[in-house]
Amino acid sequence: MGGSEYAEILEGVVRLGSFVAVFGLMGLWELLAPARDRSFPRLRRWPNNLALAALNLAIVRVLFPAAGVGLAMLAEAQGAGLLRLLHLPFWLAVLAAMAVLDLAIYLQHLLFHAVPALWRLHRVHHADPDFDVTTALRFHPIEILLSMLIKAAVIFAFGPPVLAVLIFEVVLNGTSVFNHANVRLPPRIERVLRWFIVTPDMHRVHHSKDIRETNSNYGFNLSIWDRFFGTYRARPRLGHAGMQIGVIGLENPRQSVNLLGLLKMPFLPFVVSHDARIDRHEDVIRT
Repeated sequence: MGGSEYAEILEGVVRLGSFVAVFGLMGLWELLAPARDRSFPRLRRWPNNLALAALNLAIVRVLFPAAGVGLAMLAEAQGAGLLRLLHLPFWLAVLAAMAVLDLAIYLQHLLFHAVPALWRLHRVHHADPDFDVTTALRFHPIEILLSMLIKAAVIFAFGPPVLAVLIFEVVLNGTSVFNHANVRLPPRIERVLRWFIVTPDMHRVHHSKDIRETNSNYGFNLSIWDRFFGTYRARPRLGHAGMQIGVIGLENPRQSVNLLGLLKMPFLPFVVSHDARIDRHEDVIRT
């Protein structure tokens, strides 16, 4: 077994193990103390969301068997990447690479909202009528493939250390499930945490039907990017209990909680035009 094959297996095992642990923990928390009442029972939504996630995993494994760690090893073997030109100490290179990768995820997320053709794909994620751990897995396969291509481009452009990519992938998996969970942290803890990472209360705002709230809080891991670029919103206008989750015009369960409907959704006519302009005026709270 070659080094790249071993690295791919290691990445898969570590990512899967950490994901199952976080998913199980947050799922149990949701069950015992949900932050919001559900619109649909789990037995109706979860099989469709999980089936979509399984389909995406199968497609990625077939088309991108090297995954992130394999791509990083290939870039390292070819000496590609701007970070290599800086000759940073290894620990600093790892931290810098993780920050670059996280910024890339933020910018990619913003792009999928700002470009109408990409929003057609991304609205599959937002059209979920409820917000919980399975929402974190709910993306259209074409969006997943585009995301992998973007990730590959970033890895070859910056040349992050292999260890940085492995850590980042594991952390991103965990934080994505965490900040999509239907839970609420104690207020004092939540206020401190959101200065550093994206919390469920912070990301839930992004899933509001209100376009001004949808176009905010794009971060998946670090919360600094939303504050730095002026896309941070502290809370929804109607509060977390009163805000509506989903996309206006895509409330039909045949679309929003049906696997075939989710796969077809990007190719349906726009029901409501998506204002992709980021509101940077008084509606966006900068703190």
